[in-house]
Amino acid sequence: MSDKKILTTAAGIPVPDNQNSLTAGERGPTLMQDHYLLEKLAHFNRERIPERVVHAKAAGAHGVLTVTHDITRYTRAKLFSEIGKQTEVLGRFSTVAGEKGSADTVRDVRGFALKFYTEEGNWDLVGNNTPVFFIRDAIKFPDFIHTQKRDPATNAARDFAQWDFWSQVPESLHQLTILFSDRGIPQGIPFINGYGSHTYSFINAENERFWVKFHFKTQQGIRCMPVEEATRLAGECPDYHTLELYRAIERGEGPKWTFYVQVMPEKDAENYRWNPFDLTKVWPHADYPLIEVGVLEMNRNPENYFAEIEQAAFSPGNVVPGISFSPCKMLQARIFSYADAHRYRLGTNFERLPVNAPHATKVQNPYQRDGAMRFDDNGGGDPNYEPNSLGGPVEEPSYAEPPLKISGDADRYEQKRGVDDDYIQPGNLYRLMSPQEQDRLVQNIAGSLGKCPQWLQEKMVAHFTRADEAYGAGLAKALGLK
Repeated sequence: MSDKKILTTAAGIPVPDNQNSLTAGERGPTLMQDHYLLEKLAHFNRERIPERVVHAKAAGAHGVLTVTHDITRYTRAKLFSEIGKQTEVLGRFSTVAGEKGSADTVRDVRGFALKFYTEEGNWDLVGNNTPVFFIRDAIKFPDFIHTQKRDPATNAARDFAQWDFWSQVPESLHQLTILFSDRGIPQGIPFINGYGSHTYSFINAENERFWVKFHFKTQQGIRCMPVEEATRLAGECPDYHTLELYRAIERGEGPKWTFYVQVMPEKDAENYRWNPFDLTKVWPHADYPLIEVGVLEMNRNPENYFAEIEQAAFSPGNVVPGISFSPCKMLQARIFSYADAHRYRLGTNFERLPVNAPHATKVQNPYQRDGAMRFDDNGGGDPNYEPNSLGGPVEEPSYAEPPLKISGDADRYEQKRGVDDDYIQPGNLYRLMSPQEQDRLVQNIAGSLGKCPQWLQEKMVAHFTRADEAYGAGLAKALGLK
């Protein structure tokens, strides 16, 4: 008997002819009873799911985190429980603003999303290649992203909208200084750092809370791409970063990052000179040094991009015992918005897809039932309510976190000025750069801002001048302003 594979329908019915439709006569019309044709066309019409509103274009790979240093004094999370412990990881590395078909080598922030398949469930760390972001309050996020998308009248890309927004939101200056620096166009995914960006919590075995920031430092070294090369590749090979990552892993040269944390005792946050939960600020390493944790290696390519990367769903709300949240306004909103976006894009049972389901934890025990695309046993005949008297899963109080101290009146607060001035850290970053890096930064900004009206150029020059006088003066000169 032949070992050839027989083509079937999704229901397992053998297909006798996949090249010719069933018709009335050689030239006649197609018959509605050709269910092979109807299934093929109907599925094809539905092959594209909605693309992500942001981070639509991405590469992805599988890997492993290996613990090399003991941090159990700070966290009881089991993935950090012993030196040498390994945890399976899925990584998705994206641009932010562009559509799925956009070029990899555009100037943009890069998403750095990791899913750790731990024995206590999945931990998703959904960050970027920058330690800060453009805004610190999520209520501004939809407006900001609209400025990165196409003009509603012309449907063309535009520079004016983003600079108009940034000119009125000076908290963006820190991220802008990174975005328009050399690091705004990386040489490839292996050559970027990754950051959790937000402040999170660590909780140890004594139920003590620490504030923490996550850092992944590239072992390949930071490498950036000249603007001219990026522009050329955007036309010649728009998937350059995606292909280069895939090929590196195929050659056995999967990229590695050293994983570090910054840890702040809980009480330090009350009097620290910056708001430690402000996403537009960093914690200087002189105040809170990097503590080494382990090594992240991406070493296996996906076998099917759609199943393993496009359907991958990351959420900052997925934390495991020993890791938790902070009062960061952006993080608090992302806990809701990411999972909600996946329910819209993939369906309410998105966590049941193989790439999103827990791997190391063998049993899922929620009381969730029904909904579209429920492709397991749907809980069988087990009770679908709690509490029950039928032996269903129950809560475990030992996983409870220590109380998070909250005080103050409910109101809509704007970030206080003073020591939290939005101009200090961007100025500090500018002064860390070499003269050559400063010049390229200014030229990159001028190349985009120069397309905007003069009044908007002058407004932005005033902001950059407040960060550093030479910064503003250099930009004014590059724009031809007095």
